[in-house]
Amino acid sequence: MITLLIMVLILAILAINAGSSNLNPYQVFTSIFGQGSNVADIVIWRIRLPRVLSAVIAGAGLSVAGCVMQSNLRNPLASPSTLGISNAAAFGANIAIIVLGAGSIRSSSADAVIINNPYIVTVSAFVCAMAAALVVLMLAKSRGFSAESIVLAGVALGSLFSAGTILIQYFAQDVQVAAAVFWTFGDLGRASWNEVIIMAIIVCIAMVYFMFRRWDYNALDSGEESAKSLGVNVERVRFGGMFISSVITAVAVSFLGIIGFIGLIGPQIMRRVVGSDHRFLIPVSALTGSLLLLISDTLARTIIAPVVLPVGVITSFLGAPLFLYLLIKGGKRR
Repeated sequence: MITLLIMVLILAILAINAGSSNLNPYQVFTSIFGQGSNVADIVIWRIRLPRVLSAVIAGAGLSVAGCVMQSNLRNPLASPSTLGISNAAAFGANIAIIVLGAGSIRSSSADAVIINNPYIVTVSAFVCAMAAALVVLMLAKSRGFSAESIVLAGVALGSLFSAGTILIQYFAQDVQVAAAVFWTFGDLGRASWNEVIIMAIIVCIAMVYFMFRRWDYNALDSGEESAKSLGVNVERVRFGGMFISSVITAVAVSFLGIIGFIGLIGPQIMRRVVGSDHRFLIPVSALTGSLLLLISDTLARTIIAPVVLPVGVITSFLGAPLFLYLLIKGGKRR
């Protein structure tokens, strides 16, 4: 845990320093402590620091949400996208961009396609994401709140929202489709200080709740019957964990776009390092998610600078081979 924390801090400093503006670590430190030049203050405080903090916070939130979902559903493939929340957020964003007219085009060739009202897009994406989460949880509760019913309901609802997104884009203009596709690319540069503060508050509250329930999650790992025999209210614990995880995912996706694999890979890596004890698994999963998203965003900004690649593409490129490696290694161990 200490090693991960040190790695996150070091990488955060490197990420603040990395970019097209020629800044050195000394300028970064002096600007952070209020002694920097005007140019350095603008670059660091208005552009890079919110981006780095959003990577740390969103990565931690998505990873710990995936950790709790995997425990509650007893499914190693569970992640924030399992409930169809990301698909629902994309559907809400498409409604705002195409139906409500939040996407437009500029006359200049640079940055031609823009989202002219990001707040409408964010609110619409969040509302649809939370609506999907609540529908899935209500359907699961009516079916006895089994892990299988949650997964099946999430898959069905995710497919429904994907179909709705395709239908909306089919009848949209090309500029509107381009703006909608642009939104789906994960982009940490969208986050301002307001978004960073909101995400930080929600993730901190969620971490406190998850740590408070850590013994219940340990009991769930041994099976529902064992957990009930230990006095755990399985339905209440599962509903609370899935709801809080859904809130984290909805907020992160609505602010930053779709970022895949962080919630799946982070907990999987740490389970092989620290085991399944949630006293340690929850905090180290959060740190691992921060580290992975920081690495991905730094690579996205520096691989072909000054062009900034979508961070969702980098997380998928890094996550898919790593996940296959973990599957192969796990199969050999068995």
